[in-house]
Amino acid sequence: MKPAPFDYHRPTSLAETFDLLERYGDEGRILAGGQSLVPTLNMRLATPRAVIDINHLPGLSEIRATSAGLAIGALARHEAIEHDPLVRERAPLIAAALPLVGHAAIRARGTFGGSLALADPAAELPACVVALDATIRVASRRGTREIAAAGFFQGVYTTALTAGEVIVEIIIPTSDGWRDGFDELARRQGDFALAGLAARVRRDDRAVRDARLVFFGVGNAPVRAHQTEAALKAAADIRAAQRALATELDPPGDIHGSPQLRRHLAGVLLERVVSKLLGRAS
Repeated sequence: MKPAPFDYHRPTSLAETFDLLERYGDEGRILAGGQSLVPTLNMRLATPRAVIDINHLPGLSEIRATSAGLAIGALARHEAIEHDPLVRERAPLIAAALPLVGHAAIRARGTFGGSLALADPAAELPACVVALDATIRVASRRGTREIAAAGFFQGVYTTALTAGEVIVEIIIPTSDGWRDGFDELARRQGDFALAGLAARVRRDDRAVRDARLVFFGVGNAPVRAHQTEAALKAAADIRAAQRALATELDPPGDIHGSPQLRRHLAGVLLERVVSKLLGRAS
């Protein structure tokens, strides 16, 4: 199929972008990487009055170290982030996740900010930024504001962005002493995950001091498993954590997998990932 007719705009500044968003309101759609928008346009699942192509906005593709941590521009491509030495050093969780995002062609065009703005509950990067306690910086005509990743994803394809706002940067705070792990289970390489886990553990010789376990593909948004984290910290016992997870998760079912399957796969991932982080054979 071909897309329905639309107006095409290619702003060269944020101010011009805000003008266009104000002009078109809900009938305008932002185009960044286009890996989700373009297929929905072609299938006429989306029929906006205007497409606003922000790929030529200056300064939104940078990856840089700051006093607050690591800053990744919203227009940074997945491929560039995956191979950036700063990301590997300061955000190894993201470097581990990106090879599992779609296929190489998708990673060549897809953007960090676009993935977060889409808020697909089966996507890898939303879970990573929640696990990393990242901050999402957004801008609009009203100015800028910062949104904690934990509160940004509010449901299926739903975020805390309000009318006229655009993601400009993601800030990942410096965090010492953490060990990071990432894995997912999908029917085929490049498919969306049936279940996935972005995990961080901080431990000493005798105990797990802290844990952040964020699952994806098992809810309407990234799911941080607080009860499972508490069970892991209480005993550093993976079996106890799996029992807690079985009661904590309430995944939806669809044609790709039942709730029971997704819950089981989440438990498998918990053992697989956390065992490696604790230096144990799984």
